[in-house]
Amino acid sequence: MYRRVVRALPPWLAHALRAQRGPVPWSAVVRGALAGGPVLFVAVVVGRPSLGVVAALAAMLAGINDRPGSRRASVRRLGVPALAGAAGLLAGTYAGQSTGAVVQTLLLTGLGLLAGGVSAVGPVASAAGTQLLVGCAVGAGMPLPEPGWQRALAFLVGAGWLLALRLVLPTPGALAGDYRFDGERKAVGDVYDAVGGLLDAVGTRQATTRRAALTAALDHAQDALAGPRLRRYASSAAERRLHARYAAALPLAEAATALAWAGVSLCERASAGPRRLAAAVRGDTGAGPLPAPSRAMPALRALDDALLHAAEVFDQGNGADLHTRRRTAKDLLRAMAGVGGREYGLRVALCFGAGAALAQALRHSQWYGPHEHWYWLPATVVFLVKPDLGPLLSRVLCRAAGTVLGALVFAAFAAVLPRPGGLVALVALSGALIPVATRHFAAQTAVVTVLVLALVMVGGEPQASVSRIGETLLACAIVLVAGHLPMPGQRGGGVRARLATAGGAAQAYLAHVLSESGDRAARWTLRREAYRTLAEARGAIARAAAELPALARHTEGADEVAGTLERLVDTATACAVHLDDSGRLTPCHTRRLAELLDELETARRRAGLRERELPVPV
Repeated sequence: MYRRVVRALPPWLAHALRAQRGPVPWSAVVRGALAGGPVLFVAVVVGRPSLGVVAALAAMLAGINDRPGSRRASVRRLGVPALAGAAGLLAGTYAGQSTGAVVQTLLLTGLGLLAGGVSAVGPVASAAGTQLLVGCAVGAGMPLPEPGWQRALAFLVGAGWLLALRLVLPTPGALAGDYRFDGERKAVGDVYDAVGGLLDAVGTRQATTRRAALTAALDHAQDALAGPRLRRYASSAAERRLHARYAAALPLAEAATALAWAGVSLCERASAGPRRLAAAVRGDTGAGPLPAPSRAMPALRALDDALLHAAEVFDQGNGADLHTRRRTAKDLLRAMAGVGGREYGLRVALCFGAGAALAQALRHSQWYGPHEHWYWLPATVVFLVKPDLGPLLSRVLCRAAGTVLGALVFAAFAAVLPRPGGLVALVALSGALIPVATRHFAAQTAVVTVLVLALVMVGGEPQASVSRIGETLLACAIVLVAGHLPMPGQRGGGVRARLATAGGAAQAYLAHVLSESGDRAARWTLRREAYRTLAEARGAIARAAAELPALARHTEGADEVAGTLERLVDTATACAVHLDDSGRLTPCHTRRLAELLDELETARRRAGLRERELPVPV
């Protein structure tokens, strides 16, 4: 009933009510409870509560980024934003101490422009840009007795403590094999399960959804295995074995996609082999017996060959390429300076600068009394302006509701809890709730509000729930107005940039397939890049479609373009499998390619995309 009601609502309102589902991440809950609270307790005991506040704040921000995945991937996901946050805290502290309100506002505006452009590079860069700006706002607007370098060091200690917990503590999936690679084993096992799910759905309406789920599983496994390392290649036998098992799943995924394209129903045992391989990955065992092959058509023969290859790899595989395309510094700069980076950078600069200016004005006018801690308003703006947290109005509604709820809950706790012990316990409880609360932005905001208000009270700031509600509503108004203001260039730059990237990747993949090159490793790399960029474009399009009509109209037709590109990549995959089997394409394949290229050209024009933004292969 609830889902029916949500679907009947306008997209901009339905998104605000929608929450993610899934099991409770107990490992992350334990890490959250052991992170900020204990760090703050130690600082209070040794008589340095203000440094404890900074360290616990860093642990909280790292906890928001503490998502499922491998330990190796968590080093980049948690460590890079923490370094950016410490740099922002250092810069903000010295800017606040040595410059006036006007100069500070100009510096923060310029930093917002830089951080916004950097955020267009990817999820980790987006988190780093966010923590850079939050750290800068806190450093400039939260008066603390310690010098800037001590604050930055305390920030790194808090985030580093949570990262250490992530690297050391075992998880429920660590009962089999080397516990260091439990996240990688689960991610690779999920890929084989997703292949089985797609094979089960061949010939049904669920095939498209299952193919998207397979793409997501491959993206997650690729990220889990490709985390930072001291050496270029995997150094342990267990890690090399996981790399080989991941690589063995790529031809299986290719064959399953070709079968889904053909739409021929399969028998139930077709998916049994991948599911047995999934269990073997999770249990760190050999492949064992696999079902008898079926070789009635090229895609089935490719599936059978891929299963036999996987069985051999599971028994004696020892390392393989992850088929990732490394992004050069030129690629990163192009993303920052591209249409998406420019549009987002300008909007972040405008919102962050306006938030800082208004906060300074309220501070100097003493509109609601002496007010030295003016960081809340610009820091709130930073989270509100992030498009990857959802559509604009959804973010504003959730942030306002979550702040009001969190402030009221904290006011009730503050009236009865002993200080500082009770507040430290409240920080630990809030840290434990963050991994669960991240499923909905309003719930996350409520928990974070309770945690931050407890922190600043431990640091000596008086109870300020009412003023925090007022500042949050002002931040919501700033972002809501700035989000609808016209900007230089075309609107929907983020969606256009991602569509252009996806179109280029699809074109490169199709060209490689039609060249009949025998380099399968290069083909799988290009195929992975095509599907990954398409998934990113789909996510950006879905968020844009849930905006208010005044904003959503700027990306109308983008979904049709993405759907056509996906069908083109699926068809290219089916062509690749058929070329491997017979060495030539059938008239059905060539006719379908021609139809899709015509559809892509029509969809491009309907969406208002210029040819240089999305060139159509000929």
